[in-house]
Amino acid sequence: MSENNYQPPKVWTWNQQGGGAFANINRPVSGATHKKELPVGKHPLQLYSLGTPNGQKVTIMLEELLAKGVTGAEYDAWLIRIGEGDQFSSGFVEVNPNSKIPALRDHSTTPPTRVFESGAILVYLAEKYGAFLPKDLAARTETLNWLFWLQGSAPFLGGGFGHFYSYAPVKIEYAIDRFTMEAKRQLDVLDKQLAKHKYVAGDEYTIADMAIWPWYGNVVLGNVYDAAEFLDAGSYKNVLRWANEVASRPAVKRGRIVNRTNGPLNEQLHERHDASDFDTQTEDKRQS
Repeated sequence: MSENNYQPPKVWTWNQQGGGAFANINRPVSGATHKKELPVGKHPLQLYSLGTPNGQKVTIMLEELLAKGVTGAEYDAWLIRIGEGDQFSSGFVEVNPNSKIPALRDHSTTPPTRVFESGAILVYLAEKYGAFLPKDLAARTETLNWLFWLQGSAPFLGGGFGHFYSYAPVKIEYAIDRFTMEAKRQLDVLDKQLAKHKYVAGDEYTIADMAIWPWYGNVVLGNVYDAAEFLDAGSYKNVLRWANEVASRPAVKRGRIVNRTNGPLNEQLHERHDASDFDTQTEDKRQS
């Protein structure tokens, strides 16, 4: 067990210098730090995001809708560089007072409708366009069960396991053990569900898969945290089968690179304003 002699004070005070990789953006208060309006493009749906797992949920959903022929789902995806504090602009805070990506504004309504929290955006789009959320009450409920499972579980995987395993300025054995245990328990829950069903909520591909894949699918495929070996991802055979199947979908291949700023240059589409951008505006082409 790692030595740790820290004793909490009676009243906590903020030490920004001790915040590690995210010290420049994490703070204990909310609200805007600077005035800046958000850009608005040509489509009714305006997305302000970054290609993190939470951001990928929404761009995958939008690309799946377009692949399904839902032309009303055309969208502009604007890059929010959270490392530079874009999420604390007055314009962004107006759309999402919690200053987290992704945030959506739907200009097809008067006044425009703001939607924040990735799970809420998925439900909003599914209901707006009548797709990827079953209408049968039992099937709809099962889909929402797993959507909310993800919304509650992902912070343990990202903010817990991912933070202490990959980003924390020091390796704390207790914290890594605690969150690794929980991450593996969650993978076991998912593996047992996928042993009985093709997709997470049943035999139909839904917003539950779109929400869960960017987190758990990416982890077992080795795309985030470089932790697949550490978590013994190969032992979750049903999760791997599902993760590979979802990853092969053309809309997922497109959606996962929108607003992405890391990884191979051909998998980075910083902003998306038209379907042709996938062919002409990825960073490998922009930089050539």
